[in-house]
Amino acid sequence: MCRLLGYATAGENASLCDILGDRLVSDFRELSEIHNDGWGVAQVVSPSERADAADGGAPTPETNTKLYKSTVPARHDSTFATLSNEPARGALWHLRLASSNLPLIMENQQPFFANGLSFIHNGDISDSHGRNITTNRTYPVSQPVFLSTGGRSDSAIFFAVILEYIGFGFALDEAVSQAVRELRQAYPRSSYNCMIQSNDQFIALCAAGRERTSARIVEVYEEYGRGEQAHDYRVMRYRELRGKAGVVVTSSGYEQPAEAGWADLENDQMIVASNRDGTFHLRSI
Repeated sequence: MCRLLGYATAGENASLCDILGDRLVSDFRELSEIHNDGWGVAQVVSPSERADAADGGAPTPETNTKLYKSTVPARHDSTFATLSNEPARGALWHLRLASSNLPLIMENQQPFFANGLSFIHNGDISDSHGRNITTNRTYPVSQPVFLSTGGRSDSAIFFAVILEYIGFGFALDEAVSQAVRELRQAYPRSSYNCMIQSNDQFIALCAAGRERTSARIVEVYEEYGRGEQAHDYRVMRYRELRGKAGVVVTSSGYEQPAEAGWADLENDQMIVASNRDGTFHLRSI
């Protein structure tokens, strides 16, 4: 049970505060009052200085992914403010609320990163009896690929399945689609809302197994006096960047009015964006 936020620009570095404005960044951060099991960010940046290989190291690549993860809630971690003002041409932000008794350890903090891809997910991949996919020893996911994600959670398994389809030769957006189709065969009512980015692309998918917010999520939000923010819990919204090419996509939970340009990402619909030129389009899975 997590909150997701991501963006892609037209190849220019822009901070989260540049993209959303200070007030909305603060509102997103405050969701960690509830989503208080840590947070993380993966930023695709073009280095301002290139390393020299003459001293024995490898040359700096054209782009780097800067990764930060913590088990401390974002609202209590001063690094959040620092990184929200650091420019990047694409980024994924994740606020975690652990589900299915999955442990609060660094290995399960998101974003996951493997093969040049960073990945975040909001969902609990469990069957109708509440048994999480992590307990299913027979689920056909490659163990080496799963281990490469660095995680031990259901989200890490989801990422591993995507990586497998990429290994089969599928493009990134189709690999995400194929992974959801496969997982839904065994876990049809689970949520597969997710975001993934490479050095070239940003993809955000809304794929909720159920449109109605579960009673448990409503109960959690009501415990914090924020029950009204739970009714559209599984909704994701997007908006073109202001004054520049690009797109920002976010989970619900804070103000995203239509008059400010926000639109709902329909269920089983994804945004496929370039973080090179800022163009994007919508497609169904």
